[in-house]
Amino acid sequence: MKTKKSKQLFDLKGKVAVVTGASRGLGFAMAKGLAQQGANIVITDVLPTAKAVKKIESLGVKAMGLKVDVTSPKHIDAMVKKVVSRFKKIDILINNAGIYYPTPVKDLKEKEWNKLIDINLKGTLMCSQTVGKQMIRQKSGNIINVASVAGLMAFAQSAAYNVSKAGIIMLTKTLAAEWASFGIRVNAICPGVFVTDMTKGLLKDKGFQKMIKASVPLQRSGTPDELAGAAVYLASDASSYTTGHFLVVDGGWTIHL
Repeated sequence: MKTKKSKQLFDLKGKVAVVTGASRGLGFAMAKGLAQQGANIVITDVLPTAKAVKKIESLGVKAMGLKVDVTSPKHIDAMVKKVVSRFKKIDILINNAGIYYPTPVKDLKEKEWNKLIDINLKGTLMCSQTVGKQMIRQKSGNIINVASVAGLMAFAQSAAYNVSKAGIIMLTKTLAAEWASFGIRVNAICPGVFVTDMTKGLLKDKGFQKMIKASVPLQRSGTPDELAGAAVYLASDASSYTTGHFLVVDGGWTIHL
């Protein structure tokens, strides 16, 4: 007797995922992880996206690249229109675009504060708003915001970054509460220290290396591919009863004093 094949929990075949800041680093790793489960991918960035798109297409899914400044409402509106025109829907949004630069509070300039908050926090809000309207029309959707362990505990010389990531966590909870009735789930990932272009300067510092080895139970930084599983989990039916949650992926860094 033949039985109906059960759907795989992590299957994303036919889904359409938009990932911001995804030409490289953590954004690309998450986009790749979703593509490996069958999702069609839209790579957005202020940096060139052609190489990333080609790599995603080599996995057997459809992909497109768009130049998008997440602080520009016009760019975001155009992004949504182009994606819907090609794919007819947006199932998943990963708000990954962000910047970081260390600055002591006493030296922090207003323009530096504004730039970081605008890209990291306001950009997440505006992308969520615009894509969210499409998801509300669809009566379904899944938003994943990339926060940080810096949103849970304070890093010295990182006031604007810390505040932006803490804000993303609260924004995640608020959107989850408001949009659940539309069939939209909203969650966040809080990465620890991963090896990326943004952190390579820190990771070369011997003092920082020593701190990681002493403070992180796994005694190392993460690699971008190690974040992909968290994104796949939150994007898939494996997490169908999870919303308003922040998933910490930090090698155990935040589990002890």
